[in-house]
Amino acid sequence: MTSPMISLVLTTVTASYGVEVSAQELADKLQDPASAAAFDAPTFAFFSEVSPGLQAEFIEEMGVSKAAAVVVATLFSEAAGYELPLAART
Repeated sequence: MTSPMISLVLTTVTASYGVEVSAQELADKLQDPASAAAFDAPTFAFFSEVSPGLQAEFIEEMGVSKAAAVVVATLFSEAAGYELPLAART
Protein backbone atom coordinates (compact mmCIF):
# COMPACT_ATOMS: atom_id res chain seq x y z
CA MET A 1 0.00 0.00 0.00
CA THR A 2 1.31 3.43 -0.94
CA SER A 3 1.49 6.07 1.76
CA PRO A 4 -0.57 9.25 1.32
CA MET A 5 2.66 11.27 1.06
CA ILE A 6 3.98 9.13 -1.79
CA SER A 7 0.61 9.32 -3.56
CA LEU A 8 0.66 13.11 -3.28
CA VAL A 9 4.20 13.33 -4.65
CA LEU A 10 3.42 11.00 -7.57
CA THR A 11 0.23 12.91 -8.40
CA THR A 12 2.14 16.17 -8.39
CA VAL A 13 4.98 14.97 -10.62
CA THR A 14 2.78 13.21 -13.17
CA ALA A 15 -0.34 15.39 -13.39
CA SER A 16 1.04 18.09 -15.67
CA TYR A 17 2.89 15.75 -17.98
CA GLY A 18 0.53 12.82 -18.43
CA VAL A 19 3.26 10.28 -17.69
CA GLU A 20 3.24 7.42 -15.25
CA VAL A 21 6.13 6.84 -12.90
CA SER A 22 6.32 4.56 -9.88
CA ALA A 23 7.73 5.69 -6.56
CA GLN A 24 10.82 3.53 -7.11
CA GLU A 25 11.32 4.85 -10.65
CA LEU A 26 11.13 8.42 -9.36
CA ALA A 27 13.51 7.63 -6.50
CA ASP A 28 16.00 6.21 -9.00
CA LYS A 29 15.69 9.27 -11.26
CA LEU A 30 16.29 11.64 -8.35
CA GLN A 31 19.74 10.11 -7.91
CA ASP A 32 20.69 9.86 -11.58
CA PRO A 33 22.39 12.85 -13.25
CA ALA A 34 21.14 11.49 -16.59
CA SER A 35 17.68 12.67 -15.50
CA ALA A 36 18.90 16.25 -15.65
CA ALA A 37 20.73 15.71 -18.94
CA ALA A 38 17.46 14.43 -20.45
CA PHE A 39 15.48 17.10 -18.58
CA ASP A 40 13.14 14.38 -17.33
CA ALA A 41 9.79 16.08 -16.65
CA PRO A 42 8.66 14.14 -13.55
CA THR A 43 12.08 14.57 -11.94
CA PHE A 44 12.10 18.29 -12.66
CA ALA A 45 8.55 18.53 -11.30
CA PHE A 46 9.71 16.86 -8.09
CA PHE A 47 12.43 19.45 -7.57
CA SER A 48 10.33 22.42 -8.69
CA GLU A 49 6.71 21.67 -7.73
CA VAL A 50 6.88 19.43 -4.64
CA SER A 51 7.30 21.34 -1.38
CA PRO A 52 10.71 21.05 0.29
CA GLY A 53 9.13 19.27 3.25
CA LEU A 54 7.53 16.62 1.05
CA GLN A 55 10.78 16.28 -0.89
CA ALA A 56 12.61 15.51 2.35
CA GLU A 57 9.96 12.98 3.44
CA PHE A 58 10.00 11.21 0.06
CA ILE A 59 13.81 11.11 -0.04
CA GLU A 60 13.95 9.62 3.44
CA GLU A 61 11.13 7.12 2.96
CA MET A 62 12.44 5.90 -0.38
CA GLY A 63 16.06 5.65 0.76
CA VAL A 64 17.31 8.17 -1.79
CA SER A 65 20.82 9.49 -1.25
CA LYS A 66 20.30 13.13 -0.31
CA ALA A 67 23.79 13.99 -1.59
CA ALA A 68 23.00 12.47 -4.98
CA ALA A 69 19.61 14.23 -5.10
CA VAL A 70 21.31 17.57 -4.36
CA VAL A 71 23.64 16.98 -7.32
CA VAL A 72 20.71 16.24 -9.64
CA ALA A 73 18.69 19.20 -8.30
CA THR A 74 21.69 21.46 -8.89
CA LEU A 75 21.99 20.28 -12.50
CA PHE A 76 18.28 20.97 -13.04
CA SER A 77 18.63 24.36 -11.37
CA GLU A 78 21.49 25.31 -13.69
CA ALA A 79 19.53 24.14 -16.75
CA ALA A 80 16.36 25.96 -15.69
CA GLY A 81 18.16 29.17 -14.85
CA TYR A 82 16.74 29.55 -11.36
CA GLU A 83 17.42 28.11 -7.95
CA LEU A 84 15.52 25.05 -6.85
CA PRO A 85 15.07 24.47 -3.10
CA LEU A 86 17.18 21.30 -2.92
CA ALA A 87 19.94 22.60 -5.19
CA ALA A 88 23.32 23.23 -3.61
CA ARG A 89 23.90 26.85 -2.76
CA THR A 90 26.99 27.89 -4.70
